[in-house]
Amino acid sequence: MKRIFGLETEYGIAFTAGEGRRLGPEEIARYLFRPVVAWGRSSNVFLTNGARLYLDVGSHPEYATAECDRLPDLVAQDGAGQELMIDLLRQAQETMVEDGLDGTAHLVKNNTDSAGNSYGSHENFLIRRTMDFAHLTTVLLPFLVTRQLLVGAGAVLPAHVSMDLRPAEANRANPNAPQTVVPPLPADLVYGLSPRSDVMWEGVSSATTRSRPIINARDEPHADAEKYRRLHVIVGDSSMSQTTTELKVGSAGLVLDLIETGAPIEDLTLRNPIRDIRHVARDLTGSHVLELASGRTLTVRDLLGIYLERARHLVEGGHHSLGDDATAHRVLDLWTRMLTATESGDFSTVDTEIDWVIKKKLVDRYLARSEAGLADPRIARLDFAYHDLTPGVGMFPKLEAAGLAARTVGAEAIARATTEPPATTRAAVRGRFVGAAHDAGRDFTVDWVHLRLNDQMQRAVVLKDPFDPTSESADTLIDAIARG
Repeated sequence: MKRIFGLETEYGIAFTAGEGRRLGPEEIARYLFRPVVAWGRSSNVFLTNGARLYLDVGSHPEYATAECDRLPDLVAQDGAGQELMIDLLRQAQETMVEDGLDGTAHLVKNNTDSAGNSYGSHENFLIRRTMDFAHLTTVLLPFLVTRQLLVGAGAVLPAHVSMDLRPAEANRANPNAPQTVVPPLPADLVYGLSPRSDVMWEGVSSATTRSRPIINARDEPHADAEKYRRLHVIVGDSSMSQTTTELKVGSAGLVLDLIETGAPIEDLTLRNPIRDIRHVARDLTGSHVLELASGRTLTVRDLLGIYLERARHLVEGGHHSLGDDATAHRVLDLWTRMLTATESGDFSTVDTEIDWVIKKKLVDRYLARSEAGLADPRIARLDFAYHDLTPGVGMFPKLEAAGLAARTVGAEAIARATTEPPATTRAAVRGRFVGAAHDAGRDFTVDWVHLRLNDQMQRAVVLKDPFDPTSESADTLIDAIARG
């Protein structure tokens, strides 16, 4: 089995002012993207590693990985995006100093800010057009509602579930705009699983201008539309941990494999998935009772266990899309250990691998040695520091260096992925074209499917198969660039 995977990550930006004036997000973003515009004459570019880098609505830098057909390649591409963003931040900081600005710009890989805005980390999975999309999303949705127990980023949440917080009317006009919710009063708070849970309002919908769904059903395959469709999952948290990323995408990939192979799985449709996603987020034990549409009840752990056992049978039979058996077995192993840990309350076997567990350990230690509560601003600063990518300031690289956060992909693989595309997908062709055209100083246009030289001949190539790392037409065009 083969599948194309992709991640789109929106980064938050902030500024800590010194003696001078405070910079707003728009001004920070302009500094951040100066080298991008100088390189590609635009704030929306495709890179030599096949990925896309651009400035999204709301001054959010966004990095979309190249197409990957192996999960380790995706983790490396995601890490490459971080490294590229950190390099842009270093350059921006140097330019600010040269301009006499006193302060520090921050780049944050999280999903909420202090004003209550939420921005996304989106997962893309290529699926076959022959699949019944309604059936696929029906089977997948209960898993996505409960998956946060396995791979949430961790967050301080209001203790009581509320269905009253709606996206602000002003932010509904644009589907990509960060949607604002009214921050709750800091009364009763709990440490929960996911900052995204309270901003989800529908299960499946293409109407993202009205409310944010768990699955965005807009049909944009970026491939041969007769053969493929792109599944766009927008409920997930941004992951700092490589092992969390691997489990997040890998577990969803295995559930999709179950559906596409027609493996038997009972109807687990939830009666109220939007209310459930909020309750699940506030229960670290997985013991919250879910009511199914059939009237049956299951705990969160029970439901995730059903998916796990079906996925295990699939992998043991050699049928999965994660790229290699070692990766698939790592996903199953961590999935199993997480369910065991949530049942026993002993997280020592996973406390270097899952973001919400790693972060909770830090929060608990801070609370134990201070008189602070969860509403204390110092807890919010700790949360921010966990996701801060600012060199010398962010916490996560220090956790990795100390062995407190595990890795699955080494620094060398990530460094290569900043300039080299995955070798086994269409991204390899795109990366070669972008590199050749840029080095030759040629004007060109690129998107996920098309390559075009903007000259008198307007020569173009269409790449409709994302699994194909070769293209004779593209080779001809690249040779023409080399010849001048």
